[in-house]
Amino acid sequence: MSQVQEQTLELKKLMRDKLGVRAGSFSVALRKAGRRLPRSVRRYGRELAKAEGLAEHPKLRNTLDESRLDTAASRIREHLTGIDVADRRKGYFLGVLGVVAFNILVIAAILMAILMWRGFI
Repeated sequence: MSQVQEQTLELKKLMRDKLGVRAGSFSVALRKAGRRLPRSVRRYGRELAKAEGLAEHPKLRNTLDESRLDTAASRIREHLTGIDVADRRKGYFLGVLGVVAFNILVIAAILMAILMWRGFI
């Protein structure tokens, strides 16, 4: 197994742990992660996915720029390790709770307006 394949395997595992992305290959995992990753990280990921395909071929493997791929893998790893899963989960829960509270307020205001219009209040 080449170094690029080892890196993509490690990054795919990090994406599964931090983002909940389950996929067979790194390129599919990258596509499923989508906009949950910043543009620069997606660009580094596309570079690694392209290199993963070339790394399987013995002669094309020599054309890869290892230092550039190492930099790309380290940037992606740095971003993924900085994600706090508990904080993301808490933020999602609070966001849903905020939407529900806003909808309840809007429905209560509409109900009050109808009751005032009909003369019950």
